[in-house]
Parts: sequence; structure tokens; C-alpha cells
Amino acid sequence: MTDLAPLRIGVCGVGTVGIATITILLNQSSLLAARCGRELLVTHVGARRDHSDHLYGDAKVSRDVMDVARDPDVDVVVEVMGGTTVAHDLVKAAIEHGKHVVTANKALIAEHGNQLLALAEASGVQLCFEAAVAGGIPVIKSLREALAGNVVSEVAGIINGTGNFILTEMSTKGRAFEDVLSEAQALGYAEADPTFDVDGTDAAHKLVILASLAFGVPLSIDAPAKEGIQAITPEDLYYAKALGYRVKHLGIARRSGSRIEMRVHPTLIPESKQLAGVDGVLNAIMVKADAVGELLLVGPGAGGAATASSVCADIIDIARECGPGTRSLGISVANLNPLPVMPWDEISSEWYLRLRVTDRPGVMSDITQKLAARGISIESLVQKASQPGDTNVPIVILTHAVPASLINDAVKAVAALAEVQSDMALIRVESFD
Repeated sequence: MTDLAPLRIGVCGVGTVGIATITILLNQSSLLAARCGRELLVTHVGARRDHSDHLYGDAKVSRDVMDVARDPDVDVVVEVMGGTTVAHDLVKAAIEHGKHVVTANKALIAEHGNQLLALAEASGVQLCFEAAVAGGIPVIKSLREALAGNVVSEVAGIINGTGNFILTEMSTKGRAFEDVLSEAQALGYAEADPTFDVDGTDAAHKLVILASLAFGVPLSIDAPAKEGIQAITPEDLYYAKALGYRVKHLGIARRSGSRIEMRVHPTLIPESKQLAGVDGVLNAIMVKADAVGELLLVGPGAGGAATASSVCADIIDIARECGPGTRSLGISVANLNPLPVMPWDEISSEWYLRLRVTDRPGVMSDITQKLAARGISIESLVQKASQPGDTNVPIVILTHAVPASLINDAVKAVAALAEVQSDMALIRVESFD
């Protein structure tokens, strides 16, 4: 132990993560003090409502969270309230009052990070956000510190546990999307309004942060293209598995020449890839870099204890006085390079195409001609026999890599054929070779 003064902490938000953070700081006080060389004291808690069952130690409690930001007896403000309105005002006020900030708020960082990080740098304080991406997985620290000597070419992963749980249940048990979504809500994996989880918004927020860390680009919430998982059917998951693939909802950020790709969408992955085997509510982030090759970080992406673990890691970093000299994105905000983002239509992938057609001679030739006319070659094709009394048959096609613009044009042409039914599916395939 050194003679450093205790680090005084104000926690704003006493939901699952806030309480778990306070619990760790109180229950593990001796261990944490030994690890960072000074005491960590919770001196102020901002709780907008009364929670008589919550224990805050000797901390004072304020109903106005701004009191925490202004408190001279607070060195670090921990923001775990969520949202981007009050949270933004709180973080801004805390920085302006010379306080370090730790947040688990991915939307706040993705939408306002450029402004807030620049303000923190100018104020000589830290804005830390390890818990904002993938909960308890130390991916921020890995990209910013452990891989600082590498040129990162790609970051891709399962960064929303709710979506992964849904696709896992649909794939392994043949359940329908709505059925699994209801269970996810009942288990607390999905919110009452699950839109951000299933339409890709939550993953897009996290991908923005990962891309900034990986490639040194400004945070840009409008950059990622996104598709949700609502249209995925058990039928598609069955065919994918039969072809040796698993379907995962991925966030992908990749260098592509002088531009970068940023996209969130359902993706077929070869079963041989480790990423394909990450199931349930787990998160997984794959990083490709020049010196280390391919890394996969797997762990809990949400939950009070796991997220609080990352919050406390940031607090300890500040307590160890890595402080003002550390860049939260690994580089000064002023030196971020705004590389252009590739439009969705220009990004090439292999593709999975599933359709139902009237079973008659020549229909397959008509379909393949539409693809060939646009320079699209077929890697594999599966045609199932029609059932008794059913004149329609399912066809699954895997193509070689082509830009989205070409495959979309081809799909429109195929869909216009009289023998092709309206029930079609088009999903990107990524081999990550």
C-alpha cells in the first residue's frame, strides 16, 4: 500500500449493474486496495428513487444525480443509468467538474463519444467504457492496450446475447422466432420492447466503438448498415446446418483497402469456425491482427456481476493513476482518421439464397441463367423433392462472392419468374478465411 489518498467514487444508477458494482467495491475493498495501491471508497450514490433494500455502505444518497457530478468529495463518477439524455448531461457535467468518468453506456459512447472524449482530454481526466461492449469480456482493453503493437484488419463477433439466444434455440430445437423471443423476455434476456436487440441497433452501437478502437476512426453511429433477425426461419437454420454452416447475428468491421466495412446482419458461418460454436447468451469477438493472427474472446456479454467486473476494472485503472495520459480510444481524438465507410451495396460476400419454386422442367435453368447473366456463379445447390400433393419444392443456393448490388438485382429478376414463390431468404455468408 502507498500513501496515495483514497479514490472517492460516486455511483449514479442503482439498477442491476450499479448495485453489483457497489457490492464488489464494498465486499472486496481490501483486495482492490492491494491491487491498485489505494483505497476505493464509495462516497456518494445517485439514486433517483428510494430503494430501502439497497445497501450503500457509508455513502450519502442524492435523488438528483447532478449532485454527484458536482460533489467535491467525488473523484470518479460511475454512470450506469442508461439512456442518452440525463446520462449525457451527467457525464458532461462530471468531466467539466474535473472528475474521471466510468460508464457502461454503449449508446452514449457511440452517439456522443467524440464530443465527450475530446472534452475529457481537454480537461485532463479519463472517460472509460470497458463495460460498454460485451459485458465482462475485456475486449476494449485488449484492442487498446494488449494489441497496440498490431495492425488490426478485422473485428467481428456476436455482440448481442439476446439475439444469440434466440438463434441458438431456433437452430437446435426448431422453434419459431416469436416463441423464443417470448421466452427470452420471460427469462430477462430481452426487454419488454426487444427492438434494439433483434433489429441490430444494440449491436451497431457496440460495433461503432469496436471499429473506432480497431482502426482509429471517429465514432459514427450512422456508419453501420444493419439487418435484424426477425425474418430468419427455422427452415433457413435447418438448411444452413445441412450445408455445414451456422447462422449467427454478427457485427463486422473490416479494413477494405482505404475504406472500412461496418455492418450488422445474420450471417452463415462454417461450422469449423470457433465463432460458430458460441451459443446461448454468450458473446464472442474475433480479432484478426498482423502479429498475433486470429484471436477469439468469449464470455458473458451482459448481467450485473459480469458488467460490474468491467466497471471495476476501469475504476482500478484510474486508481493506479494511469490517468490523464491514457487515451480512451488508444489515440488522441484529434488524431482519429475518418476513413470512408463502404456502402452496403459494394460489400462482397458469398450468399445463401433460399426459395420455393413450382416443380416443372426448366425452372432451375431459368434461375441459374438469371444469376449467370450477372456474373454470379453457384458454389452449391440443393433441391429437395416435393411432398405428395405439393407442387412446390424448396431450393437452396450458395453463391461465390459478389457485391450486394449484384445479388439483389439477381434476386429481383429471379423473383419475377412466374414459377418462384414470394417466400425467399437472402443471407450473407462469411468464411473468415
